[in-house]
Amino acid sequence: MPLDFAAGLVAAASAVCSPGEDDSDDDSDDDCRCDHAFETPTGRATDRTELVVDATDCRGEGDLARTPACRAAVVDALADSDADAVRVRADGLERSYDDDAAGLLLAAGRFVERVRFHDESLAARARRDPVDAAARATGRAGPVSTIAAETGLAAGVERADGYEELLWSSVGPSVARSRVVRRPPAGATLLDRRELATGATVRLYRTATGTRYHLTPVAHGLSADAMATLAAAHDCLARGVVRGGERAAGRAVRHVASEDDPVETLSAVLDRHTRGNGVLDDLFSDPRVTDVVASAPVESNPVRVTVDGDRVETNVRLTPDGAAALASRFRHASGRGFSRASPALDAAIDAPDGSRIRVAGITAPASEGIGFAFRAHDDRTWTLPALVGAGTLSAEAAAFLSLATDRGATGLVAGTRGAGKTTLLGALLWELPRDTRLVSIEDTPELPVDALRDGGRDVQPLHTDLGADGSFSPTEALRTALRLGDGALVVGEVRGDEASALYEAMRVGAHGHAVLGTIHGDSPEAVRERVVSDLGVPESSFAATDLVVTCARDGADRRVETVAELRRRGGEVHFETLYDRGRNGLESTGVVSRGDSSLLARLARHDESYADVLAELDRRESTLAHLAETDQTRPSDRPASPLEVESEGTR
Repeated sequence: MPLDFAAGLVAAASAVCSPGEDDSDDDSDDDCRCDHAFETPTGRATDRTELVVDATDCRGEGDLARTPACRAAVVDALADSDADAVRVRADGLERSYDDDAAGLLLAAGRFVERVRFHDESLAARARRDPVDAAARATGRAGPVSTIAAETGLAAGVERADGYEELLWSSVGPSVARSRVVRRPPAGATLLDRRELATGATVRLYRTATGTRYHLTPVAHGLSADAMATLAAAHDCLARGVVRGGERAAGRAVRHVASEDDPVETLSAVLDRHTRGNGVLDDLFSDPRVTDVVASAPVESNPVRVTVDGDRVETNVRLTPDGAAALASRFRHASGRGFSRASPALDAAIDAPDGSRIRVAGITAPASEGIGFAFRAHDDRTWTLPALVGAGTLSAEAAAFLSLATDRGATGLVAGTRGAGKTTLLGALLWELPRDTRLVSIEDTPELPVDALRDGGRDVQPLHTDLGADGSFSPTEALRTALRLGDGALVVGEVRGDEASALYEAMRVGAHGHAVLGTIHGDSPEAVRERVVSDLGVPESSFAATDLVVTCARDGADRRVETVAELRRRGGEVHFETLYDRGRNGLESTGVVSRGDSSLLARLARHDESYADVLAELDRRESTLAHLAETDQTRPSDRPASPLEVESEGTR
């Protein structure tokens, strides 16, 4: 290493030394009172060792970037044994040193162990000041320089200037299931700042690698005394000192708080991290966030969010223990297995505003520990007029779907994850005749069952269990639905053995009423391939499908891409596109207006001609367009029946 660079490293090390520290080889660390232990966290598929430091009684509070004595104690421990991460706990706060920071500390420990044989003075210096020791070692010839290179110490100190950058940590209350990096990204430009309903602050930064979502939970503005009170209150709950229940967090805080503590704030924070979903409640209190992903292993991967349609990295990480605690919570709430025997979870939880969040979980042996994907469920009651107003589909195509649903067509709404399949399907249910009995089948409730019931509709929901020991499978639910009497049938998602039963229901027409469902696929042909090839439904049975509607997602926007009817020709089927996404949105291909739609011809009643059905489509289109234009998009704004009442705009 050039001498001027080495000198620069020495200067950088001196700049971050605590007041009063000199450049001597004094190895006295009497001012550090940290206790150390090596632990293996839960929530991991592979072995992981963490050096856990209890700095409660240490004046330096275990801050490895600012306190050389605490740094020396950690390096000593790592000279004897390796660890993948370092966790420091003090007065209700936990600092997590992962990735490069943990790597530098481990390199320093290995360097101390090996270089002590050659130079005890340099080993002593490396304990407290690895940066300076690396500069001295690389400036020498012989084994000392080789050891600095082989242990990774020389490369580790070159990543940044000063310990604040080299030994960065993610921080959080010890009661939390997550940690956040407090410092903003280096060289970032602030794009936006806003306060969330939970009291957290969000900042969006532009960085060299893209947008960064920077969250500061309200707990990170607490004083050290308040943080200690929070930890004491959590201990009260853990030991059962106060009674449980909805108000337990407030009682626990008041039990230990002093007059100067922010009792209400502490109560809300404690409740969020005990009865709530921790940092997830902060993230989903942001109305611009639709998805949150925590990939396994969670401590090595930053949480990512989809904000305004773009997936971006955050400054948040879940802890392994936190991921395990969330898994236990979701398992209990859903009543479903989530373990090595059943390593996948599909459930729903409540958001702070009362809306629902869908949870997909994965764990060992299917993954390297526990990981989650969360998606906010839009609890707005979507109708066809609302979707027309939002630009999801045209009034003309909406009219066709309205008529098809009203008159008992069978159809699938297809698309990729988050494309709006369930939203469109829920909107179509309002087009069923009011006196139609509806049976819905879902594993995770997402369809607007409660809203339909509030609107006077007769809905019987059936909830299925996809687990290996599920007591009520989707296939059993479908067979049960067919025995529950005449009515329409809707399946939340078609993805397994229930497909055969569903197509039996389509084949018999479910007693003359609509049979609808959602399925993954980005085109009608992909849906056919999925149903016939993947799910094993004979093509002759797939021919019972009347319609396939495909949805797509473009950033934050969801839209209908195609509406296609299925044609039967001998023993084969093919699709005829009726509406397709064009330059001006979802446009008619002319098949319907030319009189060439075989489905529309079948939907005509015994006393109607094709021209009569076209006239009915025109009436429905005018009604839907008028309702969308005048913002009459709630179910109660809709006329009793589009067949009976024309919109004010057509009178």
